[in-house]
Amino acid sequence: MALSIRLSRGGSKKRPYYRIVVADARSPRDGKYLEKIGTYNPLLAKDSDQRIQLDAERAKHWLGVGAQPTDRVARFLDVAGVKERAPRNNPTKGKPGEKATERAEERAEKLAAANPAPEPVAETAEA
Repeated sequence: MALSIRLSRGGSKKRPYYRIVVADARSPRDGKYLEKIGTYNPLLAKDSDQRIQLDAERAKHWLGVGAQPTDRVARFLDVAGVKERAPRNNPTKGKPGEKATERAEERAEKLAAANPAPEPVAETAEA
């Protein structure tokens, strides 16, 4: 059975509240889980102690058994000092897509055709 440590959503509409749970990877997001190991309340301030509550000992146990945390939970575990998470680097994230690049090239060509570059004046050699 593949285990995952993930978030299970609770709370009402536009007022999310999450449980950090260990569940079978095939079970639905808010479905049956094996154990609740913490909570996450995104509505609280980022520096609040109540925002993320995590039982580090149980998290270590489940990681030892082979449970895989989701990316968000891995961030929480890294902050708690339970499991180190390698920072991700995506250097192509800020680059425009293929179509946007084509449009920019077409715009540059039209601009160059509309405003031809001035021709350099040939200097005559006087003696």
